[in-house]
Amino acid sequence: MTERETTRLVAWSQELRRVHHRLREALSVTRASLADGTPGEAATRELLLYCHGFCTALDGHHQGEDRTLFPAVAAAHPELRPVLRSLEQDHSMISHLLGSLRAAVDRAVPPEELDQHLEGIGAIMENHFRYEERHLLTVLETLELTAVPRDALGPL
Repeated sequence: MTERETTRLVAWSQELRRVHHRLREALSVTRASLADGTPGEAATRELLLYCHGFCTALDGHHQGEDRTLFPAVAAAHPELRPVLRSLEQDHSMISHLLGSLRAAVDRAVPPEELDQHLEGIGAIMENHFRYEERHLLTVLETLELTAVPRDALGPL
């Protein structure tokens, strides 16, 4: 294997870590915006922007994994299919929680209620990311995947 091929393979695990870091940051910024308590319409617009951006990024990340990354991992490592099924179930649960958050934002619920939604999403998301990293990072360093990172890991 050439150095370039090895670098490309290791880059998948590094890219997954970067995407997870960015999503953690997006959640943190969203919660900080909510906690800031800026009054009026400007705060509502800002929160909608952060929530929409965060929800879109997290959904896109999971759709990319389900559509591109996980099938490649399953083909190369069939023994990981139970892990991948568990991760896909997490994706479904997180998607449901994001839908509830979007609905709460649309209804303009109080900041405390929005923060409860974000706290729940954050807890599930963090547990999911750690499980995924524990089981897939080493595999990604050897996975022969020619996909574009945006397709496999989402639009971040």
